[in-house]
Amino acid sequence: MKATLQTTRPRASATGQPETLRDYLRDYVARLRGGEMGALPAVIMLVFLCTFFGIARPPFLTALNFANLFTQGAAVTVIAMGLVFVLLLGEIDLSAGFASGVCASVLAVLLVNHQWPWYAAIGAAIVTGACIGLVLGVLVAKLGIPSFVVTLAAFLAFQGIALLLIDNGTNISITDKAILLIDSSGKVVPWIGWTLCTVVITAFTALQVMRRRSRVRRGLQAVPPSVITIRVLTLAGLLGASVYALNLDRSVNPLLASQRGIPFIVVIVGVLFVFWTFVLNRTAYGRHVYAVGGNREAARRAGINVDRIRISVFVICSTMAAVGGIIAASRDNSVDPNTGGSNVLLYAVGAAVIGGTSLFGGKGRIIDAVLGGAVVAVINNGMGLMMYSPGQKFIVTGSVLLLAATIDAISRRRASAAGLR
Repeated sequence: MKATLQTTRPRASATGQPETLRDYLRDYVARLRGGEMGALPAVIMLVFLCTFFGIARPPFLTALNFANLFTQGAAVTVIAMGLVFVLLLGEIDLSAGFASGVCASVLAVLLVNHQWPWYAAIGAAIVTGACIGLVLGVLVAKLGIPSFVVTLAAFLAFQGIALLLIDNGTNISITDKAILLIDSSGKVVPWIGWTLCTVVITAFTALQVMRRRSRVRRGLQAVPPSVITIRVLTLAGLLGASVYALNLDRSVNPLLASQRGIPFIVVIVGVLFVFWTFVLNRTAYGRHVYAVGGNREAARRAGINVDRIRISVFVICSTMAAVGGIIAASRDNSVDPNTGGSNVLLYAVGAAVIGGTSLFGGKGRIIDAVLGGAVVAVINNGMGLMMYSPGQKFIVTGSVLLLAATIDAISRRRASAAGLR
């Protein structure tokens, strides 16, 4: 089954790449008009919210609050990364929130009640998440039960399992220093932070240059060098400013304890982002995920094992939910019946969709989860500083999610009308 893509391309050279920055911008505007919005709405939303809260509440822009944004939004962002894989196939996992709670409960019980070492307890929690995803994926792919029904049933069941694991509501305090370093107290010393920043910028520059050279050699359309320069300078500016702010001493009393350095959770989320981005963009498996999400029957005829792909995305989703549960346990220094519950799932799904992942399948990237998670964290943090009630926070977050879904629906309609889908 073949589809013809009809889109407007700028005047190109013999090698196929745009000749100037002007040509590239013209092509970008044409894609926007055709419905390919990408992460642009999320970026605009994030800039607007940061500007608004920064003016309304100056403490929002302090180094201490900037660090809090990362720690507050990390668990939701990580769970949203896993949900991107499920959403790419047009499926849904309503159990991801409480799955993270079950895995966090496994971690706490083994760590505190059975005195397991931290690395073994973390491994058991992650394996639990993978097993949960395997069961859900088999029920959806092999038995043909809709993912909504399967994960809704799991949503209810996992609440009970979590209660049983922690003796019907007991709060289990976590004191293991290794666990607390993940999201509670761990920080990277300033010079390591600058080193990581330099490595990331250098690697990004090298990848951009190599990608352009590869496309030019094959006679494909490639971005102009000026665009690569703009991308590198933008990344360098954002990372440099972030590292500088996080390396400032955030302690109320610096004489008693220093709070300088990048929170360790930032490094963890960054590594997960790079890894899953590589999987989706640079591996055959990632191409198969997009193929199945775009047209399941066409993917099947192309020789892709559709059932295996469908099972695997649920395994990835629940495994990332387990990681999110571990992060939440570290941040709260404990595990209780509310871990992974309440609004965790809603915020995680909202983060993926707000960032640009489509609920209809076939469209999404890992960076969508990061940007959407940042939007959700900024809304909660900023409205908290402005002393808004939880009800008002829910209304605003829900409105933003509805706006993102509306943009996605309109974009798909325009892309379809333009012959891009």
